Amino acid sequence: MNNKKIYICLENGDVFEGKSFGATGDVIGELVFTTGMGGYIETLTDPSYYGQIVMQTFPLIGNYGFISEDMESKGSAVSAYIVREYCEEPSNFRCGETLDSFLKRNGIVGVYGIDTRQLTKIIREHGVMNAMLTDDLSKLDMDKVKAYRVTDAVKSVSASKPEMYPAEKHRYNVVLLDYGTKKNIIRELNKRGCNVAVVPFDTKAQDILSLNPDGIMLSNGPGDPEENTEAIAQLKMLVGKVPIFAICLGHQLLALSQGGKTTKLKYGHRGVNQPVKNLETGRTFISSQNHGYAVVNESVEEIGGKISYINANDGTCEGVDYPDKNAFSVQFHPEACSGPRDTKFIFDKFIKMMGGSN
Repeated sequence: MNNKKIYICLENGDVFEGKSFGATGDVIGELVFTTGMGGYIETLTDPSYYGQIVMQTFPLIGNYGFISEDMESKGSAVSAYIVREYCEEPSNFRCGETLDSFLKRNGIVGVYGIDTRQLTKIIREHGVMNAMLTDDLSKLDMDKVKAYRVTDAVKSVSASKPEMYPAEKHRYNVVLLDYGTKKNIIRELNKRGCNVAVVPFDTKAQDILSLNPDGIMLSNGPGDPEENTEAIAQLKMLVGKVPIFAICLGHQLLALSQGGKTTKLKYGHRGVNQPVKNLETGRTFISSQNHGYAVVNESVEEIGGKISYINANDGTCEGVDYPDKNAFSVQFHPEACSGPRDTKFIFDKFIKMMGGSN
């Protein structure tokens, strides 16, 4: 196990000393935490973490190694990775390599031996903040750390060209706008008989409609939703034409396209244990989430929408129905893998909107 020192330097001046694993180097990013006990493979390969230094609150990470079949994208978009302890000798029959090996191969700086509980408390109290990881404190430039912003996020992770993912039993044609999509969204649609055409984030509305889709899916993705002005402009021309289902960033962009507003949360919702309440039934579901922004509740009614779900912890908007526009969205991840799977039924709602029975 590597004992080389590495430092986490927060923009508020706090410095944590840890040990290095994975790749080496200096990195600046937005420090966030996620609370999942498992699913670290999916976390590391979720494009929504672009530009962020990701910290796991669960103390032991890497115990089942790294399994390429479980990846949510082709690579990793995280800037760096922080854990309390990582497992050098994983035990799982599907394991292809260690966590350390994956980080090295993908050029991701890792830190272990950190009091992640204390670091999480700081973020919860002060909010998401920037940080620099370095093995040499003389390299620390606090002005650069404070000035860092996640920009061009969607552009950096979206598909560069259209790709087709056919279903075994074809029933519907869905166009998936890729703002940083997770593979499991495609899998869930394929399971329900949808041929999925994944298209880049900047695909024109007329080109999407020329494919004669039965439905349009808006994916998750990273960054500030308001940055995506071109994508929002194209969505304005799509809403009301065919059924639309949006997840996470797609949920935010759909609201913005209708005149809604978004706001940055203090420290976001990241993990697999976020409770969401269905306002129609009163039932609460446990969901997987990864977002730092939210649709402003008060703006939903102004745009003809109806809030369908709220976060049971802080009351923020977790879903919107647009009954007059044949569209709906959720902030959480119903396709969650490795779980929880409480809300996968939401994909069936999309199927019904396209004329399906299941």
